[in-house]
Amino acid sequence: MVGKQLLLPMILISVLTSYGQQFAEESCTVQILVPGLKGEPGEKGQKGVPGRPGRVGPAGETGQPGFKGQKGIMGRYGKVGPSGMKGVKGYMGDPGPRGPNGDPGVPCECTSLRKMIGEMDIIVDQLSSELKFLKNALPSPAAVAGIKETDSKVYLLVKEEKRYADAEIYCRTRGGQMAMPKDEGANAAIGGYISEAGLNRVYIGIHDQQREGVFTYADLSPMTTFSKWRKGEPNNAYDDEDCVEMVASGEWTDVACSPTMYFVCEFDKDSV
Repeated sequence: MVGKQLLLPMILISVLTSYGQQFAEESCTVQILVPGLKGEPGEKGQKGVPGRPGRVGPAGETGQPGFKGQKGIMGRYGKVGPSGMKGVKGYMGDPGPRGPNGDPGVPCECTSLRKMIGEMDIIVDQLSSELKFLKNALPSPAAVAGIKETDSKVYLLVKEEKRYADAEIYCRTRGGQMAMPKDEGANAAIGGYISEAGLNRVYIGIHDQQREGVFTYADLSPMTTFSKWRKGEPNNAYDDEDCVEMVASGEWTDVACSPTMYFVCEFDKDSV
């Protein structure tokens, strides 16, 4: 029993001594780590998923305008436009050669009958001329308030409201002019025409658009022998009255050219 108790401490001392020597040897050992050789490059990896969109950057400066491009090739022709207004009637041509004489008539006692037929032929010719004139001068029968005549003129009151310049074009394209009363007879005829139609005023062919205060007719001929101004007219109110209207009494007043109203055209009887 005593021998076993002595043996156990000796074994313990031997183990501790051996462990202490090993620890002392390991604590005094210095290890140097040397890097190895560079390895071969690996294979390219797969493409990653797209990242999130970044923030919108600030707007850049405005660039300089580019050079003008070259002229392009001609495009296709457009559609044919509407027909224009009828042109002004041309001058009468020279008389043609005289035709051969006709066969002699059969003698009879019909002098009165011939006279009656001749008068009827004249009336028919006049009516035909007036009908032809109305067809050429008017777009529709509703636009006219009858016809007034003097010895040398035919007056047509057009019941279509137009500005002065448009009314002037209307009359000219139909072979006439705006009405130009150059004597008392013509002025009275136009004034009566206006009154009979139940109108208060119409444009007539007088203006001072070329020179303020110097009135001329629509054909630019001067006014030297006749006028019919209402008292206090012309007054060029608001510095904007360069055209002329006639009222139902036959008197004239200067007015602006931009308002629309009815107007009177005149035609030479020789051209109707």
